[in-house]
Amino acid sequence: MVGACPYPFPQGSQVFLHDTASALLRIGHSVRLVVYDHGAGDTPPADVALRRAKRWPLARDITASGPDRTKPLHDAALLAALRRTLRHEGADIVCAHNYEALLVALAARTRPVVYMAHNALADELPFYFDSPGAERAARRAGRWFDSTFPRRADRIIAPHRRLAGYLVLRGCRQDRVEIIPPPVDADAFPETAPAEVPMPPVVYTGNLDAYQNIGLLLDAMAVIRQSRPGARLVMATAAPPPFFNVEHVPCADMNALRAVLSQDVVVAVPRVSWSGYPIKLLNAMAAGRPVAACAGAAWPLKDGENGLVVPDNDAGALAAALVRLMDQPRLRRDLGRAARATILTEHHPETVARRLETVFLEALGAPPRTEAGLAAGNDRSAP
Repeated sequence: MVGACPYPFPQGSQVFLHDTASALLRIGHSVRLVVYDHGAGDTPPADVALRRAKRWPLARDITASGPDRTKPLHDAALLAALRRTLRHEGADIVCAHNYEALLVALAARTRPVVYMAHNALADELPFYFDSPGAERAARRAGRWFDSTFPRRADRIIAPHRRLAGYLVLRGCRQDRVEIIPPPVDADAFPETAPAEVPMPPVVYTGNLDAYQNIGLLLDAMAVIRQSRPGARLVMATAAPPPFFNVEHVPCADMNALRAVLSQDVVVAVPRVSWSGYPIKLLNAMAAGRPVAACAGAAWPLKDGENGLVVPDNDAGALAAALVRLMDQPRLRRDLGRAARATILTEHHPETVARRLETVFLEALGAPPRTEAGLAAGNDRSAP
């Protein structure tokens, strides 16, 4: 399993990467995780076998998502590490998480490649540029990447239907694309019934990159404070947020995140970028916290059933949803319970791992293993 990123690191892609590896380990597969030479936050879990790329001269640590001038150096080292791992340890499948890992896996191609799509570059890449001209160029470049590389993988796994359909339109064969959502271990967020407070804070967790659409949340809070001047916005992030009237809770690892989500809070997800799958949203749901999210990225939510969904970039609608949750303890409780139930049924690690296993075996041209076969020997020679 290849990740072109620092690991561990307090960002959604790295959590997605780790949780996928852990889910496969849970059902008996042997997994090696090939990543950059550096990381931050939690100590890498003992259950994941790490194979780190060697540091190349002039390559500095990467602390943010998006383009970086040292990325090619890290990716060249990652390619060398993957080739070394395949040569000395072997593997049945190479599973590539996100674009750069896909490029590395294709360059080292001696095994079937399964591409775990995290996003569409045409959607996300423009967020990293400020001028309209640069955004248009980034979108065109993103469409070219989307049309060129994913279709070269033996199988493609998309986390939701819209991204799967987009990749098919961009040239991926429909029979090679599978929709499998990210796994989430709800047991990592023990079910709690926090003490209810009169006006719980609004909480945002995760990074502060442009595609997170933080400006919408700040606008919504300004609307809320017109009638509720004491409303609090808490940002549980690794880096201090550069915003006025925001409380910061340092959140560099999962323990800190669990502490935040164990309280009576209202979680806001202002993101509208449609192609990804916010892991922060899944974590909040696993912890049983109520969520208000924009429709563009609210993939696991059904409005009024397990969360509140509002139109994209509508600060007034987001403010109204957050106030509704702040004012109604019973609604917070009911939506939180339904959200956790969604995670337990649709994102359970073993359920997701079995579906991934089927895709891997199809890529190998092998028939799916039976439950009896799995039980009789805990076969670790499989992918």
